[in-house]
Amino acid sequence: MPERRPFVRLPTDVYPVNYGLCLKPDLIDFTFEGKLEALVEVTQATHQIVMNCADIDIITASFVPQGGEEINATGFNYQNEDEKVTLSFPSALQKGSGTLKIDFVGELNDKMKGFYRSKYTTSAGEIRYAAVTQFEATDARRAFPCWDEPAIKATFDIALIVPKDRVALSNMNVIDRKPYPDDENLVEVKFATTPIMSTYLVAFVIGEYDYVESQSSDGITVRVYTPVGKAEQGKFALEVATKTLPFYKDYFSVPYPLPKIDLIAIADFAAGAMENWGLVTYRETALLIDPKNSCSSSRQWVALVVGHELAHQWFGNLVTMEWWTHLWLNEGFASWIEYLCVDHCFPEYDIWTQFVSADYTRALELDALDSSHPIEVNVGHPSEVDEIFDAISYSKGASVIRMLHNYIGDEDFRKGMNAYLLKFQHKNASTEDLWDCLEQASGKPIAAVMGSWTKQMGFPIIVVDQEQQGDDRILKISQKKFCASGPHNGEDCPNWMVPISICTSEDSKCTKLKVLLDRPETTITLSGVTPDQWVKINPGTVGFYRIQYSSSMLESLLPGVRDLSLQPVDRLGLQNDLFSLSRAGMISTVEVLKLMEAFVNEPNYTVWSDLSCNLGVLSSLLSHTDFHEEIQEFIRDLFTPIGLELGWDSKPGEGHLDALLRGLVLGKLGKAGHKPTLEEARRRFRDHVDGKQVLPADLRSPVYLTVLKHGDSATLDTMMKLHKQADMQEEKNRIERVLGAISAPDLIQKVLNFALSEEVRPQDTVSVIGGVAGSSKQGRKAAWKFVKDNWEELYNRYQGGFLISRLIKLSVDCFTLLKLSGVIRSLFESAGIGSSPTVTLDEDLCPGLPPRLHRGSGGEEDASKADIHHEQLLSPA
Repeated sequence: MPERRPFVRLPTDVYPVNYGLCLKPDLIDFTFEGKLEALVEVTQATHQIVMNCADIDIITASFVPQGGEEINATGFNYQNEDEKVTLSFPSALQKGSGTLKIDFVGELNDKMKGFYRSKYTTSAGEIRYAAVTQFEATDARRAFPCWDEPAIKATFDIALIVPKDRVALSNMNVIDRKPYPDDENLVEVKFATTPIMSTYLVAFVIGEYDYVESQSSDGITVRVYTPVGKAEQGKFALEVATKTLPFYKDYFSVPYPLPKIDLIAIADFAAGAMENWGLVTYRETALLIDPKNSCSSSRQWVALVVGHELAHQWFGNLVTMEWWTHLWLNEGFASWIEYLCVDHCFPEYDIWTQFVSADYTRALELDALDSSHPIEVNVGHPSEVDEIFDAISYSKGASVIRMLHNYIGDEDFRKGMNAYLLKFQHKNASTEDLWDCLEQASGKPIAAVMGSWTKQMGFPIIVVDQEQQGDDRILKISQKKFCASGPHNGEDCPNWMVPISICTSEDSKCTKLKVLLDRPETTITLSGVTPDQWVKINPGTVGFYRIQYSSSMLESLLPGVRDLSLQPVDRLGLQNDLFSLSRAGMISTVEVLKLMEAFVNEPNYTVWSDLSCNLGVLSSLLSHTDFHEEIQEFIRDLFTPIGLELGWDSKPGEGHLDALLRGLVLGKLGKAGHKPTLEEARRRFRDHVDGKQVLPADLRSPVYLTVLKHGDSATLDTMMKLHKQADMQEEKNRIERVLGAISAPDLIQKVLNFALSEEVRPQDTVSVIGGVAGSSKQGRKAAWKFVKDNWEELYNRYQGGFLISRLIKLSVDCFTLLKLSGVIRSLFESAGIGSSPTVTLDEDLCPGLPPRLHRGSGGEEDASKADIHHEQLLSPA
């Protein structure tokens, strides 16, 4: 691993109170001019001011002490490596207030960070550019010289000089718009003063947009900005946002502090979305919904991402992490509460069961690897921040907060949250500050319990055995670290403080007993449990651990899977635990396949989705063996009954989850070569292409996947044509994600070349290559070779941001051959990337997963902030 760079935070002898900032972007030459007048406080006399600054040229700088003479800076010393500039002054700046004036110029870059350009096409087919921002984590310094650290908060007065036919937006409402004296085609737009806030949350957008508008019940103006001509596609997000703001106001008992909030769709956007205060930016696919052409999983994705970003307006924006070390709390919290919010708005989504499949099991899978890391990582140099926008910060973070909420109870949790937000509003806080508030509200040892989950990586496997004594059931419970490579048998085995709940078949929804396991093992007596009752640990699958039952206990639970008396989320958890135990070599795969057969009567979408995902992993592992055809047959046998029951067409009275299940099952059957499914998919695809009968949006992914998997060059050409004709980014992405399913080597190459073409937006190249890597043995090899051959172009395109780590993860994810690990490591080292990233994107192995981020990192806002969050990327947002 390369050395961590030495890193020093900015000196504290000068700090900003207010930034007066005026920017004038040039949308033709891709440059901008800026004027900064910052009101600052000098705390001790100094000859220099050190600020953050990157890719900016300072033309002049001066300091005017309050009531004193202007002092011109005599030198600008740029430390490019540290993204800092030191302004030197001929005489000492004395203690007290003053104004720092800087004139500067910069570039509207094409790297999707800082102040950058985003390409779009007008309805007349003309290519134009918008100027937009993405500052988290450390890119405000690319737009203006500033103190670019989350704890150095100030107020902002922003003005933009822009073409008069463009929309100009910022965090606050417009207070003045007047002609610009030097050019009649320009206007100067001034915005109201922001509250005190961090630089990474500042935002501005200049471009052509339509919008829809509404008011939330508490009087906040909400607008959703869309590409021109697509205002209709903003209505769904608008409805979610107007319901969500009052929900959070009520949940936190703190009102939303700004007069307005805008949500805007940006064409070129690396993350899933970004929570800039009052001006939230999104990928088009995370915000726009077309009633006819958007599928159910896209609606759900938009609802989750809107819920996530709006939660940050309180948790993150009003109270901000003191330093990037606490990023996990910001993201983990928003990734948990987005589900609470969607459950409130759309109870029919059964979204908490989906949480277990999309976030909780993904986090367990990653966290069992030796390459995992603790949730809380000490971050020094800003270049390290991107590394922690991953599924450990988002998904494990969200999972342990869900466990904490369950351990404390909703009432005390809300009480503690409210105390935290009131105590630290407009300030900064650390993880410990939140634990203190929750501890005071609940009287439970929150800091001690949570420290064991956030400060050490991994999680325990809880081993359970039982014996009957009269009417008592005696449980012997122990914990040890769970590793993907098998049980941890070292001396220095870590321990966790594990909240354990237990239920019985008497009432599978009601917890009979709760204990806190704070040692390696313990014995628990359950009274009044007759010999014929089963006992289930971790009802609701809330505790962040895996369970290994004795064979008799497991045997007694199987009927609960068959007759559905176990809750869906527990049927899912049981299967997922068993699958991971077999993957770690602790039990035989035969036992898992036996359990999977017990799911013949399963009606629940999310349970099927998780089963499907695990079968995808098995299928992928077996693609190197003689058993590949047998596993396809097993998949066909398992999915045929539910496929026949659902059929191809939606029936009256069906809901959101039926649509998701149908797409999942047909895709699984089609991919596994189920003849009737394949024939019907081809027929419907022909009708769709000929314009005879347009495919419903929910059937497009499974049909496209099926015809491509068993298709030829003509099929691929037709899909490329559909991609070119698609007006919606969602449809383009849908096609991009499945193109990799094509199996002929020359066509795989064609798809890979397409990934880097002008036809694919830069942020989507990653999912095209990932789709190839995730679909077959040939695809994996070809994708890996392609990444190596085009390394320089790809690395330059993403500049070491989180998309590059996503790309590497995808292209090496499925290798089961150890000899490749050396090759992979040497590529990382030559690129200076350090440890291999732990981001995963399961969307391509599991097309049925709800697009989560990712916010990416993922952002996932699939990203997952969610594709990790899938079809979108985890957003660092």
